Amino acid sequence: MQAQCVSTQSSPLEVEEKGIRNTVPLRSTLTESLLQGPIIPLLIRLASPNVLAFFIQSLVSIAEVWYVGQLGTVYLAGLALVYPLLMLMQMMSAGALGGAVASSVARAIGKGSIDRAESLIWHALVLALMGAGFFSAAYFSFGQPFLELLGGRGEMLVEAQSYALVLFSGCFLIWTTNIFASIFRGMGDMRYPAILMVLGVCIQVPLSGALILGWGHFPQLGVAGGAVSAILSAAITTALLLWPLIKGSRAVKMRIGSFRLQYALFKDILRVGLLASVSPILTVFTILCITSLVSRFGPAALAGYGIGARLEFLLIPLIFGIGAALTAMVGVNMGAGNLNRALRIGWTGAAAAGLLSGLIGLVVAVRPALWVGLYTQDPSVIEAGSNYLKIVGSAYLFQGVGLSLYFASQGAGTVFWPVAAGVLRVIISVGGAAVAVLLLDMGLNSLFILTAAGMVIFGIITALSILFGAWRKFAP
Repeated sequence: MQAQCVSTQSSPLEVEEKGIRNTVPLRSTLTESLLQGPIIPLLIRLASPNVLAFFIQSLVSIAEVWYVGQLGTVYLAGLALVYPLLMLMQMMSAGALGGAVASSVARAIGKGSIDRAESLIWHALVLALMGAGFFSAAYFSFGQPFLELLGGRGEMLVEAQSYALVLFSGCFLIWTTNIFASIFRGMGDMRYPAILMVLGVCIQVPLSGALILGWGHFPQLGVAGGAVSAILSAAITTALLLWPLIKGSRAVKMRIGSFRLQYALFKDILRVGLLASVSPILTVFTILCITSLVSRFGPAALAGYGIGARLEFLLIPLIFGIGAALTAMVGVNMGAGNLNRALRIGWTGAAAAGLLSGLIGLVVAVRPALWVGLYTQDPSVIEAGSNYLKIVGSAYLFQGVGLSLYFASQGAGTVFWPVAAGVLRVIISVGGAAVAVLLLDMGLNSLFILTAAGMVIFGIITALSILFGAWRKFAP
């Protein structure tokens, strides 16, 4: 099938297939709604499947931890060692590069350039395989020393390595799943990848239990069983995402004739993706550093912090659900030259994300036991976790605004200021906390206050950058 763009607006797209000439609109009804439809109903319609799917996907992590917990503390510790690496890879493939891919595809569709959008699919696939190759090579070259640096010793290290061996041998499937899902989101289709995410959870949760614990006739693989389940689920999801791109009836498809690698298209994706990749690196770096500092106050403080921070980790996917919709909506409008509408979409999404995260933060700040009490009844742990939520929960509103505008900025084609705000957040949260704890010998609450201050600065600077025109020079 060959496609040729005749016009950048309303002219038909001529398609020739098996000798029969058909005519399909260059811009679909969905694309027109992205460009002209009421913003709030459109945002709700696009974001709702993502928010629900990402919330359900969080059950995988909860279930996996519960299964491994049945094996013993050493196994849990081994899983915890690998978790930062898995989280970094997921955020890089789905958030940083994935968001950049969605942005490029959305802007191409907004311009009416179907050929460009189809060619971007191949460029995204190449980048996904390169990203997976980089992570695999990095682990197999430096993985064991890194796990030992995090504290891996003895049987704990053995279990961590068993999980990582499977994960990084098949991680290209995780990358392709996230990148193909991002392509659909860039086209404005949030529902199909969301459905597949839920399907993946339905496969992965019971399969993880079967392989980790050895249910029925399944082998008991221990911690490694969770990684096998993740890779098998990703393989199925990748196939289901790829099929409609090849055989479906969509205007934008994965055609052999579109496989023409061009420097300009790699540059278009990486202009956003490389800089956006700094954000997940900073996030994981912050987690490792704050965890190390909190551990100085004892096991109860560390457990309380971990319980409190877990809520923040669950908030991130929920905000990403809104952010993925913003990337597509803003990207299409920026591609079409509708800067003012793109800005209205960004601010509307930021208000929605701020309201969601702010309400959750307010509830746990006022009644922290509602969350901390789900995990423990130890008074010392409850006290530490409650103090964390009372202080940091009040800053969740700014976290929601900053993260949502980060994803909206991906759609606009620039993430410089959100990333700069993230760097400043790390300086305040990690650098300030290190000074407070290591040099000034201040208490645990000072660390929590600086963590909250970093969130506030991140949200404010990101919002101010857009308010003062960060997107304007990238508008056609």
